[in-house]
Amino acid sequence: MTTMEITTYPPLMLALEPYHAMLDFFAGHAWRPTPLQRGDGHPVLVYPGLGVSGTATTDLRARLLQLGYQVYDWEMGVSVWPLMGLDAWLAMLAGHLRKIHDAHDSPVSVVGWSLGGIYARELAKLHPGYIRQVITLGTPFGGDFEIPKEQHAFPGLSAVSPLMDAALLTRLGEVPPVPSTSIYSQTDGVVDWTRCIGPQSTLHQSVEVSGVSHFGMVHHPEVLRVISDLLAVPQQGRRS
Repeated sequence: MTTMEITTYPPLMLALEPYHAMLDFFAGHAWRPTPLQRGDGHPVLVYPGLGVSGTATTDLRARLLQLGYQVYDWEMGVSVWPLMGLDAWLAMLAGHLRKIHDAHDSPVSVVGWSLGGIYARELAKLHPGYIRQVITLGTPFGGDFEIPKEQHAFPGLSAVSPLMDAALLTRLGEVPPVPSTSIYSQTDGVVDWTRCIGPQSTLHQSVEVSGVSHFGMVHHPEVLRVISDLLAVPQQGRRS
């Protein structure tokens, strides 16, 4: 696997992340003149980011519910890197995914924010029959995870880095065998956006949203528009 060059972010970008996220939150609650695409009612499962619980995705889930989807929280509390091992953790998540799939007799669209996107992608590789598509928000699955101290002060990323060996990093970079979209922003103050881009193919695309913070990914109206467009694509169809 080709290792991506590490991008050094200005310290100001990280320092402004909370303020930037607050602006994204308010932008997400502003009036939107363009209506979002309505859903077909299929189930959507949302995974939160590192260090937060499903409470942090409440607003996103509420909006997807309003669009007509059957929306589910991951119901696993605060999202952390599994000390039990990734495969054992994924087996637990697969049980919940399977219940949702069976309850609706339908593949599930999985939206994963940050670390939650890694879980979503890995589940799609293991259980493609349960998953309709994967949408990740600011999820770093490419390159290496060596994070210089001067680049980011976010403690969660530094804690995850030593737990990833070369084999695991190669595995995380592999494209799931279901339609997947990585939504990223070059103004992400927590995650290096270059690690959120995968190879373009019939199954994978990367979509940039301009001017969005990492924590604002689950609130910003442009992110919601992209998600609503993706979820509205018929199961056998795919946007170019």
